[in-house]
Amino acid sequence: MFRRRTAETVVAPCVAALELDGVSREYRKGVWALDEVTLHVPAGRLVAVMGRSGSGKSTLLQCAAGLDRPNAGTVRIGGTDLSGLDEAALTRVRRDHVGFVFQSLNLVPSLSVLENAGLPLLLAGEDHGWSERALMALSSVGLADRAEDSPARLSGGQQQRVAIARALVTEPAVVFADEPTGALDPVTAAEVLALLRDAVDDGGRTVVMVTHDPGAAQWADEAVFLHEGRLAGRIEQPDTAQVREALRELGHAPLWQS
Repeated sequence: MFRRRTAETVVAPCVAALELDGVSREYRKGVWALDEVTLHVPAGRLVAVMGRSGSGKSTLLQCAAGLDRPNAGTVRIGGTDLSGLDEAALTRVRRDHVGFVFQSLNLVPSLSVLENAGLPLLLAGEDHGWSERALMALSSVGLADRAEDSPARLSGGQQQRVAIARALVTEPAVVFADEPTGALDPVTAAEVLALLRDAVDDGGRTVVMVTHDPGAAQWADEAVFLHEGRLAGRIEQPDTAQVREALRELGHAPLWQS
């Protein structure tokens, strides 16, 4: 059920949308937030990254998404090695090939729902056609009829759906979701997770989701576990009970009991 990993590689025999090879990140001198992590995420998969606070989950996401640079190792998105890119090129990769869904949402209150969904296209200078693409992204999350509203007029769950539409609008190689259901009630959380699942199954996207929640992990194709900055194990097609047991094996106490 739960297979521990040390220096082994988590790889599936198909093209990887995201590749981390021997990635290490020093938090402060002698303290490693990530310690030689190797993880390959195949295209068209939803992978949950799990572990308690301080296990390295957020650092892994930041390095994988090009928001932070590791001290050692390589990160590739869609085959592009991020380590050789200057800041301008790295910004273009994040803008064009990466989508982000954060717990804090980061919607712009002065923009309409449509403009928020289309913001990555507007920032890329796409003057023509951006609104049609943004409206299509909103339609995919069931919010096309709220396009002209301001974010303040939406519920928390609806705002998170706008954030998902914004993450998907560029048809990115990888969508990174950082605790996307952490501030939501269970019913709304399930709706948001279903949208991420649909983005994979129907839209062909790849999603890497950081979460503490065993209930969220059951929506994933695979759960990988971090412990003290190292990749500690994985479960294919996880369910809530398996994830809780895996966390117990690692000496964790699950934070959700639902």
